[in-house]
Amino acid sequence: MWQELINIAPFRWGDIVMAIVCGAIIGLERQLRGKPVGIRTSSLVVLGTYFFVAAALSVTNESSDPSRIIGQVVTGVGFLGAGVMMSRDGVVVGVTSAAAIWSLASIGVVISLHHDLTALKLSLVVVAVLLGVDILEGSFQSLRRGVHQRYQNWRQKLPKEPWEGQ
Repeated sequence: MWQELINIAPFRWGDIVMAIVCGAIIGLERQLRGKPVGIRTSSLVVLGTYFFVAAALSVTNESSDPSRIIGQVVTGVGFLGAGVMMSRDGVVVGVTSAAAIWSLASIGVVISLHHDLTALKLSLVVVAVLLGVDILEGSFQSLRRGVHQRYQNWRQKLPKEPWEGQ
């Protein structure tokens, strides 16, 4: 009886936990920096992608093609990412968050293929890129030219949030 209650085939509890952990790793970095894609959203993107792809992989008939589901997930996640981007005062913001959402979906695909350790490593690579480039931009004036300089100028014009002054 208990076996029936905890069985969630074609999904695996270990994969579900890994999807949440990988999403939380990337989401924590985004949330700590006040970005729109935080822990909750990141975990749900990885988890949702895992569910779609794992379900598609479980269908066994001659007309099923799991790669079509992966393609549709990529398209759908692209629309989700597009919703995060916006233009204000001639500056496009949210592109990095949109790219992070795509990366999150790809990690969900990797988990659905039962490469959990690889997914964990990829999550750390994404965080390393997000943090590393930020450190480089802060260290080198030449990396803050053009669009990046306009973005910084635009951010400085925005009113401060109450919690930023503390």
